[in-house]
Amino acid sequence: MTPETRVRLMPWVLLFVMMVTGIVSSLGAPLIPSISDDLGVSLSAAQWSLTATLLVGVVSSPVMGRLGDGPHRRETLLGGLLVVIAGCVIAALAPSLPVLVAGRAMQGVGLGLVPLGMATARDELPPERVAPTIGLISVGGAAGVGAGYPISGLLAGIDLSAAFWFGAVVAALALALAWFFVSSTAGRPQARLDLPGAAILTVGLCALLIAIAEGSGWGWGAPQTLGLFALAVVFLLIWGAQQLRAPAPLVDLRLARHPAVLSADVCATVLGVAMYMYLSGVSEYVQAPSSLGYGFDASVVVAGLCLLPFSVVGMAGARMLPLTTRLIGERNLLPAGCLLVAGGGVLFALTDAHLWGAFAMMGVLGLGYGLTFAAIPGIIVRAVPESETGSATGFYQVVRYIGFSVGSALAASVLASQTLAGAQLPVRAGYTTVIWIGVGIGVVAALVAWALPSGGGRALDPEERRREEEDAELAGAGLPGVPPPD
Repeated sequence: MTPETRVRLMPWVLLFVMMVTGIVSSLGAPLIPSISDDLGVSLSAAQWSLTATLLVGVVSSPVMGRLGDGPHRRETLLGGLLVVIAGCVIAALAPSLPVLVAGRAMQGVGLGLVPLGMATARDELPPERVAPTIGLISVGGAAGVGAGYPISGLLAGIDLSAAFWFGAVVAALALALAWFFVSSTAGRPQARLDLPGAAILTVGLCALLIAIAEGSGWGWGAPQTLGLFALAVVFLLIWGAQQLRAPAPLVDLRLARHPAVLSADVCATVLGVAMYMYLSGVSEYVQAPSSLGYGFDASVVVAGLCLLPFSVVGMAGARMLPLTTRLIGERNLLPAGCLLVAGGGVLFALTDAHLWGAFAMMGVLGLGYGLTFAAIPGIIVRAVPESETGSATGFYQVVRYIGFSVGSALAASVLASQTLAGAQLPVRAGYTTVIWIGVGIGVVAALVAWALPSGGGRALDPEERRREEEDAELAGAGLPGVPPPD
């Protein structure tokens, strides 16, 4: 293969590899009722198939991104795809929920492929092709999630395992393409990797998520619940102290000294919580049998299609950032987006007797998240010196994923608290509570956004503006964001 041919095909190869990340994400919320039915477990228990994936994504994205900066990028990319393939196969063959959750956790490694793909584009393509390729990957990754929802739903409607076999086949094709096209980075200096920090964070988050998800069933005052919360606090405090001392920390916590960075990251975290509460609650609600007094007896395909407006409108909202900023002003942009997130929940609460209400809600949410996730990186970048941009955006991406995983666990806890003994499905009040918690979170996020320091900071250059739009497209699809250039 000539170098010219390789350069010409590389963007499409990277696009396909990034589609694996979209497929992994699309195997989440819409399939939870199918997992519950097939394995005979409650919805709240089946929710762990999503929470486990997001938990692994919290750690895999920064760790794999750091590995990709050193001499082992190709090996990291290929290894990540192998783990995803194995996870899909395990999930497809899983005879029980613990085995399926283990497979889904392995698939969470695929969420770390985004920074590797972006870094590969920057290194292996001519400078003039880097920006268009990263834009293509960003749109393709987000679009892949949107398209993956109904496709995985269609396959799961035939058989649950078919959706996971589909993921395995796509990942295997991506592995073959990466094997032939992605070059080795051997000879580069070894990137510093904070493995102790990753391990401590994982233990702390595991304890926290288990306590949140299971607390309603065990009792919030039960010894095991309180013990897990205490364990989470201890490990997260240890992690914080370790990050402040590590020479190359997983997350540079010192950046929280900037009020705008701290407020924006808090806003991103709580919005992430609301996002996965909404996605989980609505996709499960529409599939519930109407004999329960709620739900629409919808198929997994319809549930997947219901989430499609979220992806499509979210991408449009991110691209509308410059226009929206001119219309309502930069100071009002983030609070307005947060209120749209709250408004989407209110809309569904008022129209939950109609299936179209779920589609309309997802469109409003997509616009809200598209705007907020596009605005937050710009707020952070303007607040820090240019030399700290990479660390600040990395911090933002990690806390956003923590919000995603907490939202999934919290949805499971709320639904479990409203599931009668011996039943698989919660009563209607469970979904109502999930939605109104999401509304409350959106309002809190708007108040946090109003508290952000107004104006000031350095202006963003066109490259940074473009990158914040691409990051928002990925974030709105539940994917890791665009890493900054070295």
